[in-house]
Amino acid sequence: MAQLPQRIWSDEDWKKIQLGYSARDMDEKWNVFTEGEVVFLHRSWTGHGIYAATFAPVEGGGWRIADAVVERDPERYRGTDDAYDGIMLELVLSAIVLGEPTPDLRSKLVELTRRNSGSTDAPAGLIQHSALGQRSVQTP
Repeated sequence: MAQLPQRIWSDEDWKKIQLGYSARDMDEKWNVFTEGEVVFLHRSWTGHGIYAATFAPVEGGGWRIADAVVERDPERYRGTDDAYDGIMLELVLSAIVLGEPTPDLRSKLVELTRRNSGSTDAPAGLIQHSALGQRSVQTP
């Protein structure tokens, strides 16, 4: 990926990310799991892997994404916008896996989607639900 999220996740965040996330119903769009220091993000309905992010420890504490790849086969994923993919990767980890409110990331997702689609009047809630889905309350 050309544009990686710049966020530094805390050690506590990294522990939660390592637990992953499993979609429980049709409104949830993502399954997330970790192998070693690589986090895989798959679409729940198709099982297609869309993102794989390699995390690395940061000196002084915390974790960052050191490298990531995104699916570019149009039969599996139609995305082609590097900025969108950077936002989406961070948004799935932050909003879906960690359950954070993420208003700034959500606004960026809506803005990029509207720009890329040419549909400036698409409702923000519809855009967010279509791409991100929702998150159920989960316990480890």
